[in-house]
Amino acid sequence: MHCIRRHCRLNHHRRTVWIPPLLCVVAFLIYFIYFCPDYSNPLELVEGSDHVPMCGQYKTATLRTPWFEKRFNGSIEPLLVRKDQVIPDHVLQWWLKLQGVNNASRMPWILEQMFKVVPSGNPYEEQYKRPCRHCAVVGNSGNLKGSHYGKKIDSHNLIFRMNGARISGFEADVGSRTTHHFMYPESAVHLPHGVHLVLVPFKLQDLRWITSALSTGEIKYTYKRVKQYIQADKDKVLIFNPAFFKYIHDNWTTHHGKYPSTGMLALFFALHICDEISVFGFGADRNGNWHHYWENNRFAGAFRWTGVHNADFESKLIESLAKEGRLKFYI
Repeated sequence: MHCIRRHCRLNHHRRTVWIPPLLCVVAFLIYFIYFCPDYSNPLELVEGSDHVPMCGQYKTATLRTPWFEKRFNGSIEPLLVRKDQVIPDHVLQWWLKLQGVNNASRMPWILEQMFKVVPSGNPYEEQYKRPCRHCAVVGNSGNLKGSHYGKKIDSHNLIFRMNGARISGFEADVGSRTTHHFMYPESAVHLPHGVHLVLVPFKLQDLRWITSALSTGEIKYTYKRVKQYIQADKDKVLIFNPAFFKYIHDNWTTHHGKYPSTGMLALFFALHICDEISVFGFGADRNGNWHHYWENNRFAGAFRWTGVHNADFESKLIESLAKEGRLKFYI
């Protein structure tokens, strides 16, 4: 009220004269805008929290360097939605050949059946008038063991995990919350209520599997035995877009490896939908060993050379993005 009193009261010849109420309000607003602290941007509501502070420097790092500008393409949808049922031929042919298959004739029917079971829209299409998204991408590296990053990870409002990620017994290091879990049929795990299952499809059979696993249970085998049913919220299932998959392979991992790892796919998904990104659990542990944090295997190279991904190149790519100010990389 000191703002009102200071600007709404005039001393003239030792007498106090009050400005009419309307002028008083105007005077207060002028003072508030120009002299009082700036509260012009209110706290924004986000998933999993009542509110978070406004986005900081990582929200727009609007100064795009030539290195970043050459690679980033914001027009490519990260998710496969009903309106994109027609996948471009060059994308479809590349994607089908990942698993040595070249038969696209059943694709329209498979997509039609899938979208009868899972949502057909993109919940992250709006990139402007929306809450600020603070995201943690949590890999499965052994460097998380003993890190005590759990509370820091849980402080983000969106938390991405992948494949066989485990939480129970490791909360102090990896956190206790998950909002998105990236998986393919052969790495599938059951999910608690409220978590988005993000299917990363490598083949047509994967799209058939998610339809089956959430309904009839008819598919029990891909190239190996898979879960007949999956526990997950149907209304939260998201399907990774093959076109986005190819974009990452072409523009970011630049054909190092047969195709990007699930971790890379999750990271670039975050890069396209999040404002601030923190990356945990990627790369070797402190002794240079490559293993998962829940394993006792200390053999250097346990998953460094898979014959499919190039882990060294992917780690350097994350470091480059950190130097560009696009994310924070915790090692």
